[in-house]
Amino acid sequence: MIAERPLPPRRISIFSALRFRDFRLLWMGLLISNIGSWMQLTTTGYFIAKLAGDAHTASLYLGFQGLGRAVPVLLLSPVAGLLADIYPRRRILFITNGVTALLALMLAVFTSLGWMNIVGLILINAASATTLAFDSPARQSWVPLMVEREYIGNAIGLNSVAFNAPAVLGPALAGVLILAVGIAGSFYVNAVATLAVIVALVYMKPAPPSTARPERWLDSIAYGLRFLFEHPILRWIIAVFIVTALLVRPYILLLPAFAVNTLHANALGLSIAIAATGAGGFAGALLTAYLGTRERRGTIWLVSAMVMSLGVLSLGFIWNLWLSLPLLFIIGTATMTLLGASNTLIQTLSPDHVRGRAISVYTMVALGLVPGGALIVGSIASFIGLHVAFFIVGGATALFTLWPWLTRPILRTV
Repeated sequence: MIAERPLPPRRISIFSALRFRDFRLLWMGLLISNIGSWMQLTTTGYFIAKLAGDAHTASLYLGFQGLGRAVPVLLLSPVAGLLADIYPRRRILFITNGVTALLALMLAVFTSLGWMNIVGLILINAASATTLAFDSPARQSWVPLMVEREYIGNAIGLNSVAFNAPAVLGPALAGVLILAVGIAGSFYVNAVATLAVIVALVYMKPAPPSTARPERWLDSIAYGLRFLFEHPILRWIIAVFIVTALLVRPYILLLPAFAVNTLHANALGLSIAIAATGAGGFAGALLTAYLGTRERRGTIWLVSAMVMSLGVLSLGFIWNLWLSLPLLFIIGTATMTLLGASNTLIQTLSPDHVRGRAISVYTMVALGLVPGGALIVGSIASFIGLHVAFFIVGGATALFTLWPWLTRPILRTV
């Protein structure tokens, strides 16, 4: 009897997952919508910095905006994950993106009428974060159902590209629009861009809910937390991830105050600074994909965390916008590489029965703590200035990262 020859494996390119129609529609919608999201982030930061008038006040206001974005994600993500299992995902995304478009339109209209102030900006951004808290679990849990199993990793990588590529174009477009048609005009363009996902959903097939009975979500979350913080390696990965989220990663939310009020840049200068960070993030996403199959992931994790921390520390010595651009690119690259390395370590070191809950903790820290950290760093900067604040938080994070690496040899084995 002649053994049947196995079929040769299909080659997977960087865009392979786009061959699946529904994923392609969603990816294209996200690409356009995320351009608008980065435009709104840039324009809102510039608006707050101009309303504040000085770097100290702007840092504090941007910190409060970060807190407004953090609280909904931290409080609602577990509930949102449960809803994504028991309700049709397409219906959830229709609601979340519809509300997002309405909020974007309100932001544009109120700004053009002169009704918008600091409190209004913080409240609308907090409401947008609330929709994101419900949107993200439904969207991310839907992706594996859109593509064949062998393409799931590729699809997840393309999702990262759909977020980081607009980080280059969106801020630059916002800067041009602010100068050409004003702040309100930039908000109106964002409102139109948010409709892209809704249009894509119209042409996509319905996504049925999970047939599994949901567990008690509080017990499930508690189990995942216990697993992570009792694991000899992952407890330190998560600890460093939390510290970086609270101290150094908030630099991106404080960048408007740094560029406008400290480096004296205009709207275009701010957009270029944010675009430099976005370009670094895009490079980091590509670097993560390249290094994903390499060994010594622990070393990649350490180097990326140290480069990011020391990069933020170095911002404390920068007084010129153009000198900050290469440094912002390096920080952006290291930040995205750290996110990828942390994600990979959590997934590979977690058993199947707890991997989803472990990743949910990663998601809550990645999305929820960074805006809250902006309030911490922004409050410090309101007293001692952004330069000194960046120097302190960057140095403290570098020391905290280096300590477990030197004192816990097991970290050097992964």
